[in-house]
Amino acid sequence: MAEKTRIKIESAYKCFGHIEAVKNVSVEVKTGEVVLVIGPSGSGKSTLLRSINRLEALTDGRIWVDEDEVTAPHIDIRKIREDVGMVFQDFNLFPHLTAMGNITLAPRTVKHIPQNEAQAAAEKLLERVGLSDKAEVRPGQLSGGQQQRVAIARALAMNPKVMLFDEPTSALDPEMIKEVLDVMLDLAREGMTMMVVSHEMGFAKAAADRVVFMDEGEVVEVAPPSVLFDNPKEERTRRFLKHIL
Repeated sequence: MAEKTRIKIESAYKCFGHIEAVKNVSVEVKTGEVVLVIGPSGSGKSTLLRSINRLEALTDGRIWVDEDEVTAPHIDIRKIREDVGMVFQDFNLFPHLTAMGNITLAPRTVKHIPQNEAQAAAEKLLERVGLSDKAEVRPGQLSGGQQQRVAIARALAMNPKVMLFDEPTSALDPEMIKEVLDVMLDLAREGMTMMVVSHEMGFAKAAADRVVFMDEGEVVEVAPPSVLFDNPKEERTRRFLKHIL
């Protein structure tokens, strides 16, 4: 039985004034697949990722998550965002709430899950990301790596079908990167469908099924990590990889 397509991006365009940030991009992600998106700064990676849960509205093109068309005019985008968890570069935690408060807020207010159930689920998620002892600590008292792990737990609290990661380690000190990537690796091994914008090549080799290389808003090349890193077909890909490998 063929794997089901979980994310489908079809002929996506995104313009900011005269700037074409994303140009005619079509990508599919199967259920349980991990797809890494790489490319130079300004290549449209984050814009593409943010369009999947409509934090950016496409200028043209269509996107589906399962059977739901994200780009349809009358879609309930709140429901889409329940199914599509997102982790940002800069954590985006609520500074006045504890780790527990950050994780339980959306399940309680959006899904109307009772406080005791939301708290029990959050305790399991904190254990999962290695932060059982930080439940009552506010973000300002946590390291960057710890904050990002709370942000991952917060996204997982909604039981999403898909997780999007937008350069989740780029704001972290080197010694904190591994603790975040380890959590992401565990998610990949558990079969979470993931689209990740990152230049962490170790993660790509360990977890990614395919790597998408973008440049100047276009998809230049798509291949498994072993193929793309060791034997890229396109000259633009080779030039980029020389700088990061």
